Amino acid sequence: MIALATPISPDQIVYGEPLGLRLNATIAFTWGLIGFMAVGAWLVTRRLQTGPEIPRWQNLLEVVIGEMQRQMREIAGRDPGRELPFIGTIFLFILLSNVLMVVPGWQPPTGSLSTTTALALLVFLAVPAFGIARRGPIGYLRRYLRPSPLMLPFNIIAELSRTLALAVRLFGNVMSGTRVVAILLALVPLVLPVLMQLLGLLTGVVQAYIFAVLAMVAIASASRPEDEPHDATEPAAVPE
Repeated sequence: MIALATPISPDQIVYGEPLGLRLNATIAFTWGLIGFMAVGAWLVTRRLQTGPEIPRWQNLLEVVIGEMQRQMREIAGRDPGRELPFIGTIFLFILLSNVLMVVPGWQPPTGSLSTTTALALLVFLAVPAFGIARRGPIGYLRRYLRPSPLMLPFNIIAELSRTLALAVRLFGNVMSGTRVVAILLALVPLVLPVLMQLLGLLTGVVQAYIFAVLAMVAIASASRPEDEPHDATEPAAVPE
């Protein structure tokens, strides 16, 4: 009964219907997080400095961006360039959405299948966009005919199944983690749920990393020139 009483998704938590529009927790916390990220980005970049001495917050920002660039360079075999803002924004959105679960009352938007589907669709659209930008429309579309034109339907199915897998994987991991913690809070003393919450935070960080890595792998594969070795975009083992 406890499990049944626990909302499976933040979509089920409705705050009202202003102007006839259904306002649920997914919409409220998604836009709240977007606003938080936008204001945070403005605050940390409005007074950037150069020189031997820079503020600590700027140093932290440069470390984060530098690590993103390094990871993406290892995956793609080249400088990330235009992919960095896209992949970095998605990674930070998923990361903050999952990490903020420690805040009482927070409903992670990534616990909603609609949010994870939207993120996966962004990747689905970004793959041909970046691929065409680097290889041209003919060069990009030719990849669907390799190694043989007979592979065209299978390559299209692979693109669609990858989008579905990205959405369902992220949703399942986040949703299951929050539900388990909620059930344990009602059944056992405080210590075990706290440990599960810490494990959930670790899982949330890992899932954000995996989603970003898989997105970058897809984009790098679509953007790779035909004469480049195939294994140039193969990443190291990705944690499950």
